[in-house]
Amino acid sequence: MDSLPTLDDVYRKFGEASEAAQLLETELGTLLFGEQAIAEDLLGGDGKRATEIMMAINRQTLGTLIKNAKGNSQSIEQIATLLDLALRERNRLSHSFYRQHNFRRNSGEGRALMMQDLETIHDVILEAYKQLMLLHGTDLDALAQQPFTLSMAHVRII
Repeated sequence: MDSLPTLDDVYRKFGEASEAAQLLETELGTLLFGEQAIAEDLLGGDGKRATEIMMAINRQTLGTLIKNAKGNSQSIEQIATLLDLALRERNRLSHSFYRQHNFRRNSGEGRALMMQDLETIHDVILEAYKQLMLLHGTDLDALAQQPFTLSMAHVRII
């Protein structure tokens, strides 16, 4: 029988799910920035305007980023439902996870339920991130399967 999760396990998984949400948010911001920079012909041009765009994007919530990406990017429509689900799960994680689970943290069985919920949240958010990356040509699952080799050519000695 597997051992029951500790409170540290729950906190670690909460952090992993939060990280996935931030990766999704960052990638959506990058998408919006790139599209706006192209639309305003800023590549190789006005760095001040590009900075203004990036600062405006950085102030947006995940929900606003998704809404704006849907309005500006045709490719996003393919994963719009998944993005909406990821937003709901991220909001639940950030705003009500511990309130919803309340005293479950005090027992092994309760923490096991919390871990199952965190696994679900993490899976949904991570899948949205992977699909967003795939739309732009990066297959994270394929990259994860490739062996990593480090040669001296990759090492910089300071």
